[in-house]
Amino acid sequence: MSERTSTSRAKARAGEDAVVLDDDATLHAMGYPRKLTRRFQAFDNFAISFTIINILSGIFSSFGFGMNAGGPRILVFGWIGVCVMVLLIGAAMAEVASAYPTSGALYFSAGKLAKRHKGAWSWFTGWLNFVGQIGGTAATGYAAATFIQVFVQLQWPSYQPTTHQTVLITALIIVVQGLANTYTVQLVAVLNRISVWWLLIGLVVIVGALIVMPDHHQSASFVTHFENNTGFTNGLYGGMLGLLVTSWTFTGFDGSFHMSEETVHATVSAPKGITRAIGYSAITGLILMLALVYSIGDYQKVAGAAAPPVQILIDGLGLRTAEVMLLIVIGAMLFCGLANLTSNTRQIFAFSRDGAMPGSRWWHSVSPRTRTPVKAVWLAVACSVALVVPGWWSHTAFTAIVSVNVVGLFLAYAVPIFLRLRLGGEFQPGPWHLGRWGRPVGWLAVIWIVLSSVLFMLPQVSPITVDSFNYAPIALAVVLVVATVWWFATARRRFQGPISYGRPDEVAAMDLV
Repeated sequence: MSERTSTSRAKARAGEDAVVLDDDATLHAMGYPRKLTRRFQAFDNFAISFTIINILSGIFSSFGFGMNAGGPRILVFGWIGVCVMVLLIGAAMAEVASAYPTSGALYFSAGKLAKRHKGAWSWFTGWLNFVGQIGGTAATGYAAATFIQVFVQLQWPSYQPTTHQTVLITALIIVVQGLANTYTVQLVAVLNRISVWWLLIGLVVIVGALIVMPDHHQSASFVTHFENNTGFTNGLYGGMLGLLVTSWTFTGFDGSFHMSEETVHATVSAPKGITRAIGYSAITGLILMLALVYSIGDYQKVAGAAAPPVQILIDGLGLRTAEVMLLIVIGAMLFCGLANLTSNTRQIFAFSRDGAMPGSRWWHSVSPRTRTPVKAVWLAVACSVALVVPGWWSHTAFTAIVSVNVVGLFLAYAVPIFLRLRLGGEFQPGPWHLGRWGRPVGWLAVIWIVLSSVLFMLPQVSPITVDSFNYAPIALAVVLVVATVWWFATARRRFQGPISYGRPDEVAAMDLV
């Protein structure tokens, strides 16, 4: 019996070794030595994108905007429609991820898929991705800080939040998340596993409470109710703005792509992680959305509240129960920021490895003790905190800076998908691919990204004032102008896109793990 057990274990170890060798051979073929430890299993890879999407964080942060821009009709049916489009984007990205499973992800694949000007395509994709992720970490931390203060105010009504307090709490949150990312990738993997169950169990608890406890629910037809409190008289325009609620929620699923070099059997696990995270988030998010919509009592009172979803919880569940539910949401936001910072760090590590960032030698170094890019972690922390600092003087200034988060990310998503489409039959897919559906899915994904990016840059509230102006176009323009000037001034002479460290056998000899 013991001999059979030993034989089975030996076969299992041999199978695992074969997978590792396959992963390493793929990485070596792309010209990179192995520096990071592969400790992420398929579930861990899925968990990071699922946590970054984070339906509790996304819906609770943007629900109030949707109540005023289309109401239940757009919140529910807009969620379904946009989720379908985002799944197409994820599927198209997953196909690319299977072909190029590296931490460089979007910028690396853009450089490899471009027929000409590889360096330029890679450069702009990388900086859009970098700025988008930094903005995402800052915005998620700020949202968590805001909801933490809502909770404190519920406990002690005399407490009055200020922008200074919000900025300080946000900075503290980001620093703590940086500390968590500093100690071994295994800790991050464990926290991400916990976050999945936190999200799912939290969803069941919140939805169950909203179904059972309120004395009154809206009628079935309420889901078709339309509301336009944006200030714009055109209802169609107001409803289209409401579609942004879903788009705001579904960002960061490139996290699975960025963790490829730390994932076992990455050519399959990473693309599955992307598509599964989107699919499961779409279903669970719809359930939460319906529960919140049907639990709305006084519509105008809830829509005008500082935190509409919290008001729904208070009205339907009572103050003390609402506080418990709010703690679940705050926990989800903290997990979201942690996963976002992890993904951001790997993008910095890879971008620096190819010499695209100032001080690249520092940022792509790996700690010999933890086998993680610790210096890149703290660069991500510093940049995210720097984006939060303007909020000390003006919430509008902070919003202007982080508003490029979603637009920058989705444009970065579009570039490799578009370049893959331009290659046509020359594209060499990985083990996970869409077959003959690759091109139609890719084109629909690119078209939707362009349309939704336009929506993100349009005015969202009328009348348009200094405080209500949508600064996303200006923030995006600043990023692109800086990247363009930098490119033509110096970068185009020293950065030609993803580099190769040698032949597969040569880079294999450089492996550090």
